[in-house]
Amino acid sequence: MTNETTRTYDVIVIGAGPVGENVAERARAAGLSTVIIERDLIGGECSFWACDPSKALLRPVVARADASRIPGLDPAVAGPLDVDAVLAHRDKMSSYWKDEDQVDWLNSVDVDLIRGHGRLTGPKQVAVQTSDGDTIALTARHAVAISTGTRAALPPIPGLDTVRPWTSREATTATKAPDRLAVVGGGVVAVEMATAWQALGSQVTMLVLENRILERMEPFAGELVADELREAGVDIRFNTTVSSLTRKDNNVGGDGEVEITLSDGGQLAVDEILLATGRAPQTHDVGLESVGLTPGDWLTVDDTFQVTGVDGGWLYAVGDVNRRALLTHQGKYQARIAGTVIGARARANNEPIDTAPWGPHTATADHTAVPQVVFTTPEIASVGLTSHEAEHSGRRIKTVDYDLSQLAGAHQYGEDYRGRARMLIDTDRNTVVGVTFAGPGVGELVHSATIAIAGEVPLDRLWHAVPAFPTLGEVWLRLLETHRG
Repeated sequence: MTNETTRTYDVIVIGAGPVGENVAERARAAGLSTVIIERDLIGGECSFWACDPSKALLRPVVARADASRIPGLDPAVAGPLDVDAVLAHRDKMSSYWKDEDQVDWLNSVDVDLIRGHGRLTGPKQVAVQTSDGDTIALTARHAVAISTGTRAALPPIPGLDTVRPWTSREATTATKAPDRLAVVGGGVVAVEMATAWQALGSQVTMLVLENRILERMEPFAGELVADELREAGVDIRFNTTVSSLTRKDNNVGGDGEVEITLSDGGQLAVDEILLATGRAPQTHDVGLESVGLTPGDWLTVDDTFQVTGVDGGWLYAVGDVNRRALLTHQGKYQARIAGTVIGARARANNEPIDTAPWGPHTATADHTAVPQVVFTTPEIASVGLTSHEAEHSGRRIKTVDYDLSQLAGAHQYGEDYRGRARMLIDTDRNTVVGVTFAGPGVGELVHSATIAIAGEVPLDRLWHAVPAFPTLGEVWLRLLETHRG
């Protein structure tokens, strides 16, 4: 028998990943009663299937590559990785796929939790179907925030439904390295997982539709990563698509090899195939139709993360689901703003936020200063515009490049340091609008670049930000010197 109960809260959050958690915490900190709904693990994709497990797989690979360049250490790190130890550490970093700590945190900030599938049923109305078959009807006094994230987008390949392909989830949680792994795609997930599993013992073949990897970043970044992947033994095939797929054993649970027919008519046999072919919004079953929106669509928002096209200003979409920047740290940034806005609007009786005495709260970083690190060998770190984007921005841009191997700090990573930095300058405003670093250890440089761009720091002031010697941070001095000539 199905039981139905009704509850009312100030704020309802659908989706308890890091984004939803932050929306809920900020709303609760504003004094609003808040409930969060989740049908899977509290902590979401990042904690259990993306950020944490993937970096746990990659860190030993990157550390070994760094150590192998240091005189006196290379013989000690030349051997294969201890796969069991790496996977055990991955499991620990993923909290063994248990979310008790996350639940404890929600309790500590006084946010209620309902486990189940939440769907909009009308303005400010949400119905939750619990695993017990009960239905809980919720009403929001002020706001509903959708933070359901994304899922793997799979291409329409003939035979796909018979091969049980890996998505990013299977790639980060696999319990053993397949002997042969095909990776379809050339983006961040593709290159990171190719890096990890090749180092863990798989023979990896990358099938890339485009003519380069990391296509949305500076070309030199993808070239350096491709060189390292090839040196590690990865077979990269550009301008290649998959025409059809077959798994020899199609029984459920079978482990026969996957036969791949390629666009050029060639054949490839592997043990597993990873489809790293993009993301789609998790909005197909959250009740969008009940408020006049289309299920399965990305949710368009303004700079306070209110969903456009919905009357009343009560519906918010925060994180990957709004497609502004599909990165956990950006989603958490959005969440901090959205939660603050919800609280401010509630106190102002839903008047426009910019008329409130505490001033406006709007997002700007999603447009101008989105940092990203690709944890490959070498690392890639970028923020702001790329050269291609700058060319189409209508601004007058100067490009400044520097060979990172010329830095004294780079030699601390070993004599065979390969890396490059690029800075894009808006010559009319005399500010930095884009930076890309490629090389060992550059991930720690990206925040300084983010500050320079987000703060619109004039180049004349950057001259007085003195980098420590000998560090990779000295690249800022060298870029400025190169710019001045």
